Amino acid sequence: MKDIFENEMKLEFVSKSSNEAFARLTVAAFAAQLDPTIEELADIKTAVSEAVTNCIIHGYEKKQGIVKIIGRLKENEILLEISDQGKGIENIAIAKEPLYTTKPDLERSGMGFTIMESFMDTMEIESIVGLGTKITMCKKIKPKLQKEEEFQMLTKEERN
Repeated sequence: MKDIFENEMKLEFVSKSSNEAFARLTVAAFAAQLDPTIEELADIKTAVSEAVTNCIIHGYEKKQGIVKIIGRLKENEILLEISDQGKGIENIAIAKEPLYTTKPDLERSGMGFTIMESFMDTMEIESIVGLGTKITMCKKIKPKLQKEEEFQMLTKEERN
């Protein structure tokens, strides 16, 4: 049975580094419907930035291709699929290791997947060499009532 989503968006753009900010801001505007905190929104934007950059730098290398983003909202979470039809990843386990990079000459830090995992609640990578890579990420946005309760607790602690 297919999940029912409250809203969905699809975005495709040319794999140029100048489009990374466009992707990040578009997803942030879509996520804003969930009323995230500034921190939650920054987490989503950072993860999207890393995923899109990976598609451009590693997936397509110096060739031009299309990066696709599908965003879905369901209750209090945003689900994102970011994909390319580039060269794919030979060994996902090695690629996920912190500081591992195939592009040291471009001053890449090798922290992209680590950053995505730390800023999102879940992250999965699917890749087939020669066909491309899809990164699926999910972020739960705290309900407004929970945010207000946390704010009240913080305020109370600050008073003591």
